[in-house]
Amino acid sequence: MAQSARGALGLAAMATRELAPVYVLGGNRIPFARSNGAYLSETNQSMLTAALDGLVARYDLAGAHLGEVAGGAVVKLARDHSLTREALLDTALSRATPTVDVQQQCATGGQAVVHIANKIACGQIESGVACGADTTSDPPIGFGPRLRDRLVRINAARSTGDRLKLAVQLPFSLDFDIPSPHERRTKLTPGAAQAVTGERWGIGRAEQDEIALASHRNLAAAYDRGFFDDLVTPFCGLDQDDNLRRDIDAERLARLKPCFGGPDGTMTAANSTTLTDGASSVLMGTAEWASQRGLTPLARIVDAQSWAVDYVDGDPKTQGVLMAPAYAVSALLRRNGLALQDFDYYEIHEAFASQVLSTLAAWADPGFCRDELGRDEPLGSIDRERLNVAGGSLATGHPFGATGGRITATLAKLLARNGAGRGLISICAGSGMSVTMILEAA
Repeated sequence: MAQSARGALGLAAMATRELAPVYVLGGNRIPFARSNGAYLSETNQSMLTAALDGLVARYDLAGAHLGEVAGGAVVKLARDHSLTREALLDTALSRATPTVDVQQQCATGGQAVVHIANKIACGQIESGVACGADTTSDPPIGFGPRLRDRLVRINAARSTGDRLKLAVQLPFSLDFDIPSPHERRTKLTPGAAQAVTGERWGIGRAEQDEIALASHRNLAAAYDRGFFDDLVTPFCGLDQDDNLRRDIDAERLARLKPCFGGPDGTMTAANSTTLTDGASSVLMGTAEWASQRGLTPLARIVDAQSWAVDYVDGDPKTQGVLMAPAYAVSALLRRNGLALQDFDYYEIHEAFASQVLSTLAAWADPGFCRDELGRDEPLGSIDRERLNVAGGSLATGHPFGATGGRITATLAKLLARNGAGRGLISICAGSGMSVTMILEAA
Protein backbone atom coordinates (compact mmCIF):
# COMPACT_ATOMS: atom_id res chain seq x y z
CA MET A 1 0.00 0.00 0.00
CA ALA A 2 2.79 2.39 0.89
CA GLN A 3 4.52 1.74 -2.43
CA SER A 4 1.25 2.19 -4.31
CA ALA A 5 0.59 5.46 -2.51
CA ARG A 6 4.02 6.79 -3.35
CA GLY A 7 3.53 5.78 -6.98
CA ALA A 8 0.17 7.54 -7.11
CA LEU A 9 1.68 10.70 -5.65
CA GLY A 10 4.43 10.57 -8.27
CA LEU A 11 1.92 10.24 -11.09
CA ALA A 12 -0.14 13.12 -9.66
CA ALA A 13 2.92 15.32 -9.54
CA MET A 14 3.77 14.45 -13.14
CA ALA A 15 0.20 15.22 -14.22
CA THR A 16 0.38 18.74 -12.78
CA ARG A 17 3.91 19.48 -14.00
CA GLU A 18 4.23 21.61 -17.12
CA LEU A 19 5.68 19.66 -20.02
CA ALA A 20 9.20 20.68 -20.97
CA PRO A 21 9.99 21.63 -24.59
CA VAL A 22 11.97 18.87 -26.32
CA TYR A 23 14.66 19.71 -28.85
CA VAL A 24 16.54 17.81 -31.51
CA LEU A 25 20.17 18.79 -30.97
CA GLY A 26 21.82 16.81 -33.75
CA GLY A 27 22.07 13.52 -35.51
CA ASN A 28 24.46 11.05 -37.04
CA ARG A 29 24.17 8.01 -39.24
CA ILE A 30 26.39 5.84 -41.32
CA PRO A 31 25.81 5.75 -45.09
CA PHE A 32 23.10 3.28 -45.99
CA ALA A 33 24.22 0.33 -48.11
CA ARG A 34 22.35 -2.05 -50.36
CA SER A 35 21.87 -5.49 -48.84
CA ASN A 36 24.66 -8.04 -49.40
CA GLY A 37 27.07 -5.28 -50.34
CA ALA A 38 29.48 -3.06 -48.43
CA TYR A 39 28.14 -4.12 -45.02
CA LEU A 40 27.92 -7.84 -45.72
CA SER A 41 30.16 -8.68 -42.76
CA GLU A 42 28.60 -6.12 -40.39
CA THR A 43 25.95 -6.70 -37.74
CA ASN A 44 23.17 -4.66 -36.20
CA GLN A 45 25.42 -4.06 -33.20
CA SER A 46 28.49 -2.99 -35.16
CA MET A 47 26.50 -0.57 -37.32
CA LEU A 48 24.56 0.88 -34.38
CA THR A 49 27.83 1.33 -32.49
CA ALA A 50 29.31 3.16 -35.48
CA ALA A 51 26.34 5.53 -35.68
CA LEU A 52 26.58 6.23 -31.93
CA ASP A 53 30.37 6.63 -32.09
CA GLY A 54 29.95 9.32 -34.73
CA LEU A 55 27.38 11.11 -32.58
CA VAL A 56 29.64 10.95 -29.51
CA ALA A 57 32.60 12.34 -31.46
CA ARG A 58 30.61 15.11 -33.15
CA TYR A 59 28.96 16.40 -29.98
CA ASP A 60 31.77 15.71 -27.50
CA LEU A 61 29.77 13.18 -25.51
CA ALA A 62 32.62 10.92 -24.36
CA GLY A 63 31.92 9.98 -20.77
CA ALA A 64 28.53 11.73 -20.83
CA HIS A 65 25.84 10.21 -18.60
CA LEU A 66 22.66 10.62 -20.66
CA GLY A 67 19.13 10.11 -19.41
CA GLU A 68 18.48 7.17 -21.72
CA VAL A 69 19.26 5.69 -25.12
CA ALA A 70 16.34 4.07 -26.95
CA GLY A 71 16.95 2.03 -30.06
CA GLY A 72 16.02 -1.08 -31.94
CA ALA A 73 16.02 -3.18 -35.06
CA VAL A 74 13.44 -5.20 -36.93
CA VAL A 75 15.53 -8.04 -38.37
CA LYS A 76 17.25 -9.36 -35.24
CA LEU A 77 19.24 -12.43 -34.33
CA ALA A 78 19.00 -14.08 -30.93
CA ARG A 79 22.25 -12.36 -29.94
CA ASP A 80 20.53 -8.98 -30.46
CA HIS A 81 18.18 -9.47 -27.49
CA SER A 82 19.80 -6.44 -25.77
CA LEU A 83 20.99 -4.67 -28.89
CA THR A 84 20.95 -1.05 -27.71
CA ARG A 85 22.66 -1.84 -24.43
CA GLU A 86 25.43 -3.84 -26.09
CA ALA A 87 25.99 -1.13 -28.70
CA LEU A 88 26.21 1.56 -26.00
CA LEU A 89 28.76 -0.47 -24.05
CA ASP A 90 30.98 -0.41 -27.14
CA THR A 91 30.94 3.42 -27.22
CA ALA A 92 32.55 6.12 -25.06
CA LEU A 93 29.21 7.07 -23.48
CA SER A 94 28.96 6.52 -19.74
CA ARG A 95 28.06 2.93 -18.99
CA ALA A 96 25.67 4.30 -16.35
CA THR A 97 23.41 5.46 -19.20
CA PRO A 98 20.33 3.20 -19.28
CA THR A 99 18.97 1.81 -22.54
CA VAL A 100 15.75 0.35 -23.84
CA ASP A 101 14.96 -1.57 -27.02
CA VAL A 102 11.89 -0.65 -29.10
CA GLN A 103 10.39 -2.22 -32.20
CA GLN A 104 7.54 -1.20 -34.49
CA GLN A 105 8.46 -2.48 -37.93
CA CYS A 106 9.55 0.40 -40.20
CA ALA A 107 8.49 2.94 -37.57
CA THR A 108 11.04 1.63 -35.04
CA GLY A 109 13.37 4.61 -35.32
CA GLY A 110 10.47 7.05 -35.18
CA GLN A 111 9.06 5.40 -32.07
CA ALA A 112 12.50 5.61 -30.44
CA VAL A 113 12.38 9.38 -31.03
CA VAL A 114 8.89 9.60 -29.51
CA HIS A 115 9.96 7.48 -26.53
CA ILE A 116 12.87 9.77 -25.65
CA ALA A 117 10.84 12.91 -26.37
CA ASN A 118 8.06 11.84 -24.02
CA LYS A 119 10.49 11.16 -21.16
CA ILE A 120 12.17 14.53 -21.63
CA ALA A 121 8.83 16.33 -21.83
CA CYS A 122 7.67 14.69 -18.59
CA GLY A 123 10.84 15.73 -16.79
CA GLN A 124 12.02 12.16 -16.25
CA ILE A 125 15.26 12.79 -18.14
CA GLU A 126 17.06 15.85 -19.54
CA SER A 127 18.79 14.23 -22.48
CA GLY A 128 18.70 11.10 -24.57
CA VAL A 129 19.47 9.44 -27.86
CA ALA A 130 17.05 7.71 -30.22
CA CYS A 131 18.70 5.25 -32.56
CA GLY A 132 18.12 2.23 -34.74
CA ALA A 133 19.76 -0.19 -37.13
CA ASP A 134 18.96 -3.02 -39.47
CA THR A 135 20.75 -5.48 -41.67
CA THR A 136 19.15 -7.83 -44.14
CA SER A 137 22.63 -9.10 -45.07
CA ASP A 138 22.80 -10.93 -41.73
CA PRO A 139 19.31 -12.42 -41.39
CA PRO A 140 18.21 -14.55 -38.43
CA ILE A 141 18.06 -18.02 -39.97
CA GLY A 142 16.75 -20.28 -37.22
CA PHE A 143 15.65 -23.83 -36.69
CA GLY A 144 12.29 -24.74 -38.17
CA PRO A 145 9.44 -26.07 -36.03
CA ARG A 146 10.24 -29.79 -36.61
CA LEU A 147 13.88 -29.42 -35.60
CA ARG A 148 13.02 -27.17 -32.65
CA ASP A 149 10.46 -29.71 -31.43
CA ARG A 150 13.01 -32.52 -31.64
CA LEU A 151 15.65 -30.53 -29.73
CA VAL A 152 13.16 -29.57 -27.05
CA ARG A 153 12.17 -33.21 -26.60
CA ILE A 154 15.82 -34.25 -26.36
CA ASN A 155 16.40 -31.65 -23.68
CA ALA A 156 13.30 -32.81 -21.76
CA ALA A 157 14.16 -36.53 -21.96
CA ARG A 158 14.98 -38.05 -18.58
CA SER A 159 17.51 -40.70 -19.59
CA THR A 160 20.49 -40.98 -21.90
CA GLY A 161 18.73 -43.78 -23.77
CA ASP A 162 15.67 -41.66 -24.44
CA ARG A 163 17.89 -38.82 -25.64
CA LEU A 164 19.74 -41.12 -28.03
CA LYS A 165 16.47 -42.48 -29.46
CA LEU A 166 15.38 -38.96 -30.23
CA ALA A 167 18.80 -37.82 -31.42
CA VAL A 168 19.01 -40.44 -34.18
CA GLN A 169 15.93 -38.85 -35.71
CA LEU A 170 17.59 -35.43 -36.01
CA PRO A 171 18.82 -35.89 -39.61
CA PHE A 172 15.20 -36.30 -40.69
CA SER A 173 14.20 -33.07 -38.95
CA LEU A 174 16.66 -30.60 -40.47
CA ASP A 175 14.38 -27.75 -41.44
CA PHE A 176 15.17 -24.05 -41.10
CA ASP A 177 13.14 -20.95 -40.37
CA ILE A 178 14.13 -18.28 -42.90
CA PRO A 179 12.83 -14.69 -42.51
CA SER A 180 10.11 -13.69 -44.93
CA PRO A 181 8.71 -10.26 -45.83
CA HIS A 182 5.20 -11.71 -46.07
CA GLU A 183 2.66 -10.48 -43.55
CA ARG A 184 1.62 -13.39 -41.34
CA ARG A 185 -2.11 -12.63 -41.54
CA THR A 186 -2.53 -11.88 -45.24
CA LYS A 187 0.46 -13.82 -46.63
CA LEU A 188 1.17 -10.79 -48.83
CA THR A 189 4.42 -8.84 -48.98
CA PRO A 190 4.06 -5.10 -48.34
CA GLY A 191 4.78 -4.49 -52.01
CA ALA A 192 2.09 -6.89 -53.21
CA ALA A 193 -0.42 -5.38 -50.78
CA GLN A 194 0.48 -1.83 -51.80
CA ALA A 195 0.02 -2.78 -55.46
CA VAL A 196 -3.64 -3.46 -54.66
CA THR A 197 -4.02 -0.22 -52.68
CA GLY A 198 -2.32 1.83 -55.38
CA GLU A 199 -4.51 0.33 -58.08
CA ARG A 200 -7.63 1.20 -56.05
CA TRP A 201 -6.47 4.81 -55.80
CA GLY A 202 -5.64 4.93 -59.51
CA ILE A 203 -1.94 5.57 -58.98
CA GLY A 204 -0.12 5.53 -62.31
CA ARG A 205 3.38 4.46 -63.31
CA ALA A 206 4.59 7.88 -64.50
CA GLU A 207 3.79 9.70 -61.25
CA GLN A 208 5.52 6.99 -59.23
CA ASP A 209 8.63 7.33 -61.37
CA GLU A 210 8.51 11.10 -60.83
CA ILE A 211 8.67 10.55 -57.07
CA ALA A 212 11.65 8.23 -57.50
CA LEU A 213 13.44 10.62 -59.84
CA ALA A 214 12.99 13.54 -57.45
CA SER A 215 14.19 11.44 -54.51
CA HIS A 216 17.52 10.62 -56.17
CA ARG A 217 18.05 14.11 -57.58
CA ASN A 218 17.30 15.75 -54.24
CA LEU A 219 19.62 13.41 -52.35
CA ALA A 220 22.45 13.99 -54.83
CA ALA A 221 22.02 17.76 -54.60
CA ALA A 222 21.98 17.61 -50.80
CA TYR A 223 25.25 15.67 -50.73
CA ASP A 224 26.82 18.04 -53.27
CA ARG A 225 26.02 21.15 -51.22
CA GLY A 226 27.43 19.56 -48.06
CA PHE A 227 24.11 19.16 -46.29
CA PHE A 228 25.06 15.75 -44.88
CA ASP A 229 28.60 16.68 -43.81
CA ASP A 230 27.55 16.84 -40.16
CA LEU A 231 24.87 14.13 -40.36
CA VAL A 232 26.78 11.20 -41.90
CA THR A 233 29.96 9.46 -40.70
CA PRO A 234 31.91 7.36 -43.26
CA PHE A 235 31.86 3.63 -42.59
CA CYS A 236 33.42 0.62 -44.29
CA GLY A 237 34.67 2.66 -47.22
CA LEU A 238 31.36 4.44 -47.89
CA ASP A 239 30.86 8.18 -47.44
CA GLN A 240 27.48 8.33 -49.22
CA ASP A 241 24.47 6.03 -49.53
CA ASP A 242 25.38 3.53 -52.20
CA ASN A 243 21.80 3.21 -53.42
CA LEU A 244 21.99 6.76 -54.79
CA ARG A 245 21.82 6.81 -58.59
CA ARG A 246 23.21 10.06 -59.94
CA ASP A 247 22.68 9.04 -63.55
CA ILE A 248 18.98 8.28 -63.13
CA ASP A 249 16.62 9.59 -65.79
CA ALA A 250 12.97 9.24 -66.70
CA GLU A 251 13.64 7.17 -69.82
CA ARG A 252 15.63 4.58 -67.93
CA LEU A 253 12.96 4.35 -65.24
CA ALA A 254 10.24 3.87 -67.84
CA ARG A 255 12.00 0.79 -69.24
CA LEU A 256 12.00 -1.14 -65.97
CA LYS A 257 9.67 -4.10 -65.61
CA PRO A 258 7.09 -4.26 -62.78
CA CYS A 259 8.11 -6.17 -59.64
CA PHE A 260 4.69 -6.03 -57.93
CA GLY A 261 1.16 -6.25 -59.27
CA GLY A 262 1.80 -8.69 -62.12
CA PRO A 263 2.89 -7.95 -65.69
CA ASP A 264 0.63 -4.90 -65.86
CA GLY A 265 1.77 -3.56 -62.49
CA THR A 266 3.15 -0.07 -61.98
CA MET A 267 5.59 -0.70 -59.13
CA THR A 268 9.22 -1.30 -60.11
CA ALA A 269 12.59 -1.77 -58.44
CA ALA A 270 13.19 1.96 -58.85
CA ASN A 271 9.96 3.28 -57.36
CA SER A 272 10.09 0.75 -54.50
CA THR A 273 12.69 0.72 -51.73
CA THR A 274 15.43 -1.88 -51.84
CA LEU A 275 16.62 -4.02 -48.94
CA THR A 276 19.22 -1.96 -47.12
CA ASP A 277 21.68 -2.07 -44.22
CA GLY A 278 22.47 0.90 -41.97
CA ALA A 279 22.09 2.72 -38.66
CA SER A 280 21.16 6.18 -37.42
CA SER A 281 21.03 8.19 -34.18
CA VAL A 282 19.44 11.42 -32.95
CA LEU A 283 20.55 13.50 -29.94
CA MET A 284 17.72 15.14 -27.99
CA GLY A 285 17.43 17.21 -24.85
CA THR A 286 16.07 20.21 -23.00
CA ALA A 287 17.22 23.76 -23.78
CA GLU A 288 18.99 23.89 -20.41
CA TRP A 289 20.92 20.66 -21.01
CA ALA A 290 21.88 21.85 -24.50
CA SER A 291 23.15 25.13 -23.09
CA GLN A 292 25.25 23.32 -20.51
CA ARG A 293 26.87 21.29 -23.28
CA GLY A 294 27.35 24.28 -25.57
CA LEU A 295 24.91 22.90 -28.15
CA THR A 296 22.42 24.84 -30.27
CA PRO A 297 18.98 23.24 -30.64
CA LEU A 298 17.96 22.58 -34.24
CA ALA A 299 14.24 21.95 -33.90
CA ARG A 300 11.52 21.38 -31.33
CA ILE A 301 9.41 18.23 -31.34
CA VAL A 302 5.86 19.57 -31.06
CA ASP A 303 3.72 16.43 -31.08
CA ALA A 304 3.48 12.86 -32.34
CA GLN A 305 0.74 10.42 -33.27
CA SER A 306 0.73 6.67 -33.85
CA TRP A 307 -2.03 4.78 -35.67
CA ALA A 308 -2.98 1.35 -36.92
CA VAL A 309 -5.48 0.10 -39.50
CA ASP A 310 -7.27 -3.22 -39.94
CA TYR A 311 -5.27 -4.38 -42.93
CA VAL A 312 -6.43 -7.98 -42.41
CA ASP A 313 -10.19 -7.61 -42.99
CA GLY A 314 -10.46 -3.95 -44.02
CA ASP A 315 -10.93 -2.46 -47.48
CA PRO A 316 -7.45 -2.47 -49.10
CA LYS A 317 -8.12 1.00 -50.51
CA THR A 318 -8.70 2.69 -47.17
CA GLN A 319 -7.24 0.12 -44.76
CA GLY A 320 -4.30 -1.06 -46.82
CA VAL A 321 -1.26 -2.24 -44.88
CA LEU A 322 0.56 1.07 -45.44
CA MET A 323 -2.39 3.47 -45.15
CA ALA A 324 -2.17 4.21 -41.40
CA PRO A 325 -0.33 7.55 -41.88
CA ALA A 326 -3.38 8.97 -43.66
CA TYR A 327 -5.30 8.64 -40.39
CA ALA A 328 -2.46 9.52 -38.02
CA VAL A 329 -1.69 12.81 -39.72
CA SER A 330 -5.34 13.83 -39.67
CA ALA A 331 -5.53 13.23 -35.91
CA LEU A 332 -2.25 15.07 -35.38
CA LEU A 333 -3.43 18.10 -37.36
CA ARG A 334 -6.77 18.21 -35.56
CA ARG A 335 -5.17 18.13 -32.12
CA ASN A 336 -2.76 20.94 -33.02
CA GLY A 337 -5.23 23.11 -34.92
CA LEU A 338 -3.26 22.93 -38.14
CA ALA A 339 -4.06 22.47 -41.81
CA LEU A 340 -2.13 20.11 -44.08
CA GLN A 341 -0.77 23.14 -45.91
CA ASP A 342 0.74 24.71 -42.75
CA PHE A 343 4.16 23.13 -43.28
CA ASP A 344 7.39 24.22 -44.90
CA TYR A 345 8.69 20.66 -45.27
CA TYR A 346 7.07 17.24 -45.66
CA GLU A 347 9.20 14.22 -44.81
CA ILE A 348 7.14 11.25 -45.99
CA HIS A 349 8.85 7.87 -45.84
CA GLU A 350 9.03 6.47 -49.36
CA ALA A 351 8.52 2.79 -48.69
CA PHE A 352 7.03 2.80 -52.18
CA ALA A 353 6.23 5.78 -54.36
CA SER A 354 2.77 4.24 -54.65
CA GLN A 355 2.32 4.49 -50.88
CA VAL A 356 3.25 8.19 -50.83
CA LEU A 357 0.85 8.91 -53.68
CA SER A 358 -1.96 6.82 -52.17
CA THR A 359 -1.69 8.80 -48.94
CA LEU A 360 -1.69 12.11 -50.80
CA ALA A 361 -4.69 10.97 -52.83
CA ALA A 362 -6.57 10.01 -49.66
CA TRP A 363 -5.97 13.41 -48.08
CA ALA A 364 -7.35 15.12 -51.17
CA ASP A 365 -10.36 12.82 -51.50
CA PRO A 366 -13.66 14.23 -50.09
CA GLY A 367 -15.18 10.78 -49.55
CA PHE A 368 -12.20 9.38 -47.66
CA CYS A 369 -11.87 12.47 -45.48
CA ARG A 370 -15.59 12.43 -44.71
CA ASP A 371 -16.14 8.71 -44.17
CA GLU A 372 -12.79 7.68 -42.69
CA LEU A 373 -11.49 10.85 -41.03
CA GLY A 374 -14.77 12.45 -39.99
CA ARG A 375 -13.98 15.71 -41.75
CA ASP A 376 -16.41 18.00 -43.54
CA GLU A 377 -13.76 19.02 -46.07
CA PRO A 378 -10.78 17.17 -47.55
CA LEU A 379 -7.37 17.90 -46.11
CA GLY A 380 -6.29 18.93 -49.59
CA SER A 381 -2.97 18.73 -51.41
CA ILE A 382 0.60 19.64 -50.53
CA ASP A 383 3.25 21.60 -52.41
CA ARG A 384 5.35 18.80 -53.96
CA GLU A 385 8.37 21.13 -54.03
CA ARG A 386 8.42 20.82 -50.23
CA LEU A 387 8.38 17.01 -50.24
CA ASN A 388 11.56 15.14 -49.22
CA VAL A 389 13.72 18.04 -50.37
CA ALA A 390 16.96 16.36 -49.24
CA GLY A 391 16.05 12.99 -50.74
CA GLY A 392 13.88 10.17 -49.49
CA SER A 393 13.98 6.46 -48.82
CA LEU A 394 13.81 5.53 -52.49
CA ALA A 395 17.26 7.11 -52.88
CA THR A 396 18.87 6.52 -49.49
CA GLY A 397 17.51 3.02 -49.04
CA HIS A 398 15.51 1.85 -46.06
CA PRO A 399 17.19 0.00 -43.16
CA PHE A 400 13.97 -0.58 -41.23
CA GLY A 401 15.12 0.52 -37.77
CA ALA A 402 17.22 3.44 -39.02
CA THR A 403 14.80 5.33 -41.27
CA GLY A 404 13.02 7.20 -38.46
CA GLY A 405 16.30 8.61 -37.16
CA ARG A 406 17.43 9.62 -40.64
CA ILE A 407 14.20 11.46 -41.33
CA THR A 408 14.09 13.21 -37.93
CA ALA A 409 17.69 14.46 -38.12
CA THR A 410 17.24 15.57 -41.73
CA LEU A 411 14.09 17.55 -40.99
CA ALA A 412 15.61 19.15 -37.88
CA LYS A 413 18.57 20.40 -39.89
CA LEU A 414 16.34 21.68 -42.70
CA LEU A 415 14.36 23.71 -40.18
CA ALA A 416 17.52 25.01 -38.51
CA ARG A 417 19.00 26.12 -41.83
CA ASN A 418 15.72 27.79 -42.72
CA GLY A 419 15.71 29.61 -39.40
CA ALA A 420 11.96 29.23 -39.03
CA GLY A 421 9.07 27.06 -40.07
CA ARG A 422 7.40 23.75 -39.42
CA GLY A 423 7.83 20.22 -40.75
CA LEU A 424 5.66 17.10 -40.92
CA ILE A 425 7.00 13.55 -40.60
CA SER A 426 4.93 10.60 -41.86
CA ILE A 427 6.25 7.05 -41.60
CA CYS A 428 4.25 3.99 -42.67
CA ALA A 429 5.09 0.62 -41.16
CA GLY A 430 4.32 -3.02 -41.73
CA SER A 431 1.35 -4.71 -40.05
CA GLY A 432 -0.78 -1.65 -40.76
CA MET A 433 0.98 0.79 -38.40
CA SER A 434 2.55 4.24 -38.51
CA VAL A 435 4.15 7.07 -36.57
CA THR A 436 3.88 10.75 -37.44
CA MET A 437 5.41 13.89 -35.91
CA ILE A 438 5.41 17.67 -36.10
CA LEU A 439 8.69 19.58 -35.71
CA GLU A 440 9.22 23.34 -35.57
CA ALA A 441 12.41 25.36 -35.91
CA ALA A 442 13.99 25.96 -32.49
